[in-house]
Amino acid sequence: MDLTGITTLTFDCYGTLIDWECGILSALAPLRARANAVRSDDDALLDFADCESRQQAATPAMLYADVLTEVHGQLAERWGVARDAAEDRRFGASIGDWPAFVDTAAALAYLKQHFRLVILSNVDRASFSRSNVRLGVTFDAIYTAQDIGSYKPAPRNFAYLIERLGEQGVGRAQILHVAQSLFHDHAPANAAGLRSVWIDRRGDSGGWGATAAPPDGVRYEARFPSLEAFAVAHRGGG
Repeated sequence: MDLTGITTLTFDCYGTLIDWECGILSALAPLRARANAVRSDDDALLDFADCESRQQAATPAMLYADVLTEVHGQLAERWGVARDAAEDRRFGASIGDWPAFVDTAAALAYLKQHFRLVILSNVDRASFSRSNVRLGVTFDAIYTAQDIGSYKPAPRNFAYLIERLGEQGVGRAQILHVAQSLFHDHAPANAAGLRSVWIDRRGDSGGWGATAAPPDGVRYEARFPSLEAFAVAHRGGG
């Protein structure tokens, strides 16, 4: 793909830079053991995605850590066991423990030499500050759901991103959005008129993991299996 004119890469964080499925499954382990039900990791992530997307749509101003706290309680009920308030809170506080993908820090360090790097994430500021330590770079701007008052895929989030960057002299045509979730990121980026690159972290795993299924017709300009592969392609001239 031709990146001529692109000055700014905007990133989703969780699922793209941070291995949230690994983090979610690790943090759900006590509940899954308590529920004593036979279900695959993919089934657990599917239930998580359903509860999370519904909760975010219903309470757009709720902090993400609190969204996760409530989602954990809903999963307990769905899986046939009583809610445990302390366990719910521990899950909500687990965000900063979720690991970065092994290629993330090095790829971001390389891309930082060539572009402005910006975060647009469905998270609260305190939780992201813990994750940021794992990413190895200083971002030029960080926009969270807490700042915006809504969660992707709401159009408001990308409108906010475009407006804030516009105030810094960055036009829509200079932005490339880099993300894993077709549901949370690529569909609303399409609607906002932004170019995008799909970091397809799930590859051939099948299904959509911890994200809801995307609408039909989602577009992206290029697809890479990792952020490292995207950085290598840039290093090689495209």
